[in-house]
Amino acid sequence: MSPLPVSLPFPDRTAAGHRLAERVRSVAGAAPVVVALPGNGVRVGAELARLLDAPLDVAVVERVVLPDHPGVELGAVTEDGHVCYDDAALARLRIPRRRLSGAVADARVRVAHLREAYRGARAMPQLTDRDVVVVDDGAATAGTARAALRMVRRHRPARLVLALPVASAEAVEDLRAEADRIVTLAVPDHFRSLDHWYRDSGGLDEGQAAALLAEHRDLGESGDSRQRARIEADGTELVGELVVPSVVRGTVVLASGHGRLTPHNQAIGTVLRAAGYATLLLDLLTPEETGTETEEVDPGLLGERMAAGVDWVRRTPAVADAPVALLGTGRAAPGALEAAALRPEEVAAVVTHGGRVDLADEALARVRAPTLVLVQGSDSFVRELAEWTLAQVSAPTALEAVAGAEQLLHRPEEWRRVGVQAAEWFDRHL
Repeated sequence: MSPLPVSLPFPDRTAAGHRLAERVRSVAGAAPVVVALPGNGVRVGAELARLLDAPLDVAVVERVVLPDHPGVELGAVTEDGHVCYDDAALARLRIPRRRLSGAVADARVRVAHLREAYRGARAMPQLTDRDVVVVDDGAATAGTARAALRMVRRHRPARLVLALPVASAEAVEDLRAEADRIVTLAVPDHFRSLDHWYRDSGGLDEGQAAALLAEHRDLGESGDSRQRARIEADGTELVGELVVPSVVRGTVVLASGHGRLTPHNQAIGTVLRAAGYATLLLDLLTPEETGTETEEVDPGLLGERMAAGVDWVRRTPAVADAPVALLGTGRAAPGALEAAALRPEEVAAVVTHGGRVDLADEALARVRAPTLVLVQGSDSFVRELAEWTLAQVSAPTALEAVAGAEQLLHRPEEWRRVGVQAAEWFDRHL
């Protein structure tokens, strides 16, 4: 373990996972499994799994604490039923193990709840004889990481790697004997709280974590090929990712304003690829442009950028001959209609999800591709705008309601439903 010089704090957990993957890649073996600790460890693990093209799962571990020592981790309970006590902390506080029986029972209840929320009825993946990377968003103490490593070790992996963006020197030293390799990016002299090392310290609720796990669970094991895309449009470099399944029926340019790798877009992409569609996930806005209001972003500009994505697909051998469809979400919704108007001979179908599709008003008469508009929730004004939009399109159209933003956030199955509805529309018109 030799930390790299990094600029702290990290912007967020995803950025930390991106940096961590650069370092883990050389030690993780050819076909690793990424196992994240609950909470924000899943956010770091998802980015690590994506960049390593490795399946992601979770090691459910819960701290054992006493009410009179709420900030002291005295042990941890793992989902396979074991208790890992911190005997040094118990000795320092002169607390016998038997005093923890009630706290251990409470931790077991929480473990059972988290295991059901994260994995349902599924068992842990096969870890025996595979390289396993255990990841968390950081470690102030060794407690939960030690318990997770010992649980994974009981599965007899070929090699066990612990990956942490940031950790205290004490935690690293205490964990050295538990893993075959420890990879950290930073070991600050004065650790302080973990959130101190992230500018965006927002948490991850159970629904969001479960969705990330579901979308990254089968990475590297589905036969999909991945290719990073850098697309020039109006002097701006757009960043995207092309994922091609083993059998390709068509290619969907799946664009959002910004955040193509959010669980929402990843969920839609997974469903589309399962239906046989390659996906080009594309951000239409640069990070500097995302702070503006939707009305201030020119739909024509978004359309030109999405059309550049279509042109890139046509130049890419793996998908050059397949029919092309567009799916614009949020801010990119009007851009999908603008792009369809710009490339009428190339775009075979369009789906939009959310966003102000009416902002593409001047381009609507030139849209020739069958268009499905998915409106979020039951807001009558939003529906009226969508109906007006479709009335301007001289092609087969349909309007369907889907769950609103609140339901999409807390019910991951709704995210997949958007992908299912889009795939059905593309099946009908491609």
